[in-house]
Amino acid sequence: MPVPVPRQRAIPAVESGQAQAAPMVGGPSREETVRNEATTAENRNDTTHDHGAQHTALNATPADGVPQGVNPTSSAGTTSVSATGGGSAHTTLTLLLIEDDPTAAPIVHDLLDADGKPIRVRTARNLTEAERLLTHDVHCILLDLALPAPGKAAESDDELAVLRHVLRLAPRHAVLALTASGDAERGAQAVRVGAQDYLYKDELDGRLLSRAIRYAVERKRSDTAERRLAEGKLRAQENARLERGLLPTPLLEGSPLRFAARYRPGRSRALLGGDFYDTVRTPDGTVHAMIGDVCGHGPDEAALGVELRIAWRALTLAGLCGDELLNTLQQVLEHERDDDEIFATLCTVDIAPDGRRAGLCLAGHPAPLIARPDRPARLLPFDNNGPALGLLPGARWPRMQVELGAEWSLMLYTDGLIEGRIGEGRERLGQDGMVEMIRRQLSEGLSGEALLRAAVNEVRELNGGELTDDVALVLLDRVP
Repeated sequence: MPVPVPRQRAIPAVESGQAQAAPMVGGPSREETVRNEATTAENRNDTTHDHGAQHTALNATPADGVPQGVNPTSSAGTTSVSATGGGSAHTTLTLLLIEDDPTAAPIVHDLLDADGKPIRVRTARNLTEAERLLTHDVHCILLDLALPAPGKAAESDDELAVLRHVLRLAPRHAVLALTASGDAERGAQAVRVGAQDYLYKDELDGRLLSRAIRYAVERKRSDTAERRLAEGKLRAQENARLERGLLPTPLLEGSPLRFAARYRPGRSRALLGGDFYDTVRTPDGTVHAMIGDVCGHGPDEAALGVELRIAWRALTLAGLCGDELLNTLQQVLEHERDDDEIFATLCTVDIAPDGRRAGLCLAGHPAPLIARPDRPARLLPFDNNGPALGLLPGARWPRMQVELGAEWSLMLYTDGLIEGRIGEGRERLGQDGMVEMIRRQLSEGLSGEALLRAAVNEVRELNGGELTDDVALVLLDRVP
């Protein structure tokens, strides 16, 4: 479990091992660091693989081993530096030395960065002091591997117990290991465990150590960016698999009707939005289809839409339809929604086994479009449209009987298809514009999935770009 990063504070002389007290070191507060980390995650999720590492590097926090925004002030007992980062801004590097005999490495207090400026150094004689001095503006830890390990770890035979403890204590900081001259195997093992590099304690050189610190900070930043990018890709893949699994599979075995659907969520790079649809055939041969829209188009609305779709399928297969079904769905919505103002529109049709008639129920939803060979495409009647689910307790939704004929195409859709704008003005496509568009596309010989794809693409083009609302379409065709 990551250790919480404490708020930056002044370091008393008794803690730092310096002769005089060090004043407050300037830098971002913990709240600002948390906001920076949140901004980093959001920017990375909104970028492609190639851009993810760049955004992470630009927005990472000092807790990730990246120098950031610390005032390059120099005070008694504290050494400072202005380290040049990727641009013209200067950032102070801070080193935490964990060594029970600081005089054994005097060169540490004379370190310079690439600009020839001194590096700020804090000294801890044991791990208890180190934990107090490990504030969020520390960029690198220089650890003597010969230091005694704390508690139970000291009783084990693990030569790297102290390093493992520090890595658990500071998982986001760069770590340099100090080992005895000639003990290369122990140093290499320290790198395998998690240190960024190792140095021989009795061969320290100021220039070498300065370069090693800068290298360790950059390597930790790169490793952190790569790890976060990989985690983001895994989360995106898991979300995509989950959303694909939540999309319905129509149950139409034994039905002569042809089925096609098109779904386009309003959220960027999402697979699922607040719109939902489903189609099933009951044992008596009746084909039931529905399409709905939860107000809003975020992940919460998508989850509620999935719940309503699953409830609709279960209730339909249990024999409910019409007003009884919608009343039960309203109860489900009222129990599952997070806010009393959330509602959902719904359109259901139940097509008789002979395919010539259908029952239609509308709950605040646009009426379906029907197209037949002998007449132009038109909307089904919507005079008895009831209220959306979740608005009026005890509402009723009358079931209308409609004649379909021997050959027809029935298209159910959500309002995302008709609310797109036409050009740069405020005019919207509307139902009339949609009907004219579908008539023209049918006259061009389009049908099935090709018709739905052409409809969505044309609406996007008329809108001048991506639609802000979710779009779902279901098409059922009966050909004798």
